[in-house]
Amino acid sequence: MTSTIKVDTISEQTSAGGVTIDSLLIKDGGCAALDAKPAVLVTNSGNQSIANATNTLVTFDTETIDTDSAFASNTFTVPSGEGGMYGIFGFGAMQGIDAGEFTQLRIYLNGSANSFFENRMTSHADDIEMKYSGGGFLNLAATNTIKMYWYQNSGDSQNLTNAALYIFKLGGTS
Repeated sequence: MTSTIKVDTISEQTSAGGVTIDSLLIKDGGCAALDAKPAVLVTNSGNQSIANATNTLVTFDTETIDTDSAFASNTFTVPSGEGGMYGIFGFGAMQGIDAGEFTQLRIYLNGSANSFFENRMTSHADDIEMKYSGGGFLNLAATNTIKMYWYQNSGDSQNLTNAALYIFKLGGTS
């Protein structure tokens, strides 16, 4: 048996706590399941030299989004009370990688490389520009930290360009 309810407005009866329908909270024009906060989008406006065969912390100088002031000193820190499932995506480009050489994006969790995020791309030709992105999802707890590192093995330093890091909590997770 199915039923249909047709209304123009649903209002809170006694509080400002929102309206819950089948555990979906609707409050102040938003839906908790779709609210992707905290969220961070940071970029690097210039080139960053990445030494040969060294995991190098990517430095970001522009914060486009930082909803909870969770990003500082090239580190995202999960705010208190905001543990849950997070999407983490890194981007960048590098010129001068030759056939058989590779560039690698690494996400560090709490100061250590996270093996799930060791995304590598190997060049098939000489002196090409490699544009790279990688990402995934991690269940993070309050105070966990995320940093982005870059690695390349071309034999000399190369410039990382167009670097970006986007992190957001999936709405409705804890």
